Amino acid sequence: MSDPIDLTQLESLAFEKALERLEEVVQLLERGDAPLEQAIQLFDEGMKLSHLCGKKLEWAEQQVEMLMQENGEWIKKPFEAEEDMD
Repeated sequence: MSDPIDLTQLESLAFEKALERLEEVVQLLERGDAPLEQAIQLFDEGMKLSHLCGKKLEWAEQQVEMLMQENGEWIKKPFEAEEDMD
């Protein structure tokens, strides 16, 4: 188990590290043997990590673009997930 993340530097945390720590927090909470105060701190940390991961995924989705050829020219189009195309 790794140490708690420094929440003051959360925004600079890499997505992979944030997700790894979030998974650890979930496992610790699921065990159910943490004292109440620690469980509350873990829950708070987990919520912040979850929010951060969501923001980073949203940002990444916005950055993904597909090159499409229209009328003989290559143009950039926003990425559309398959479920968005239905």
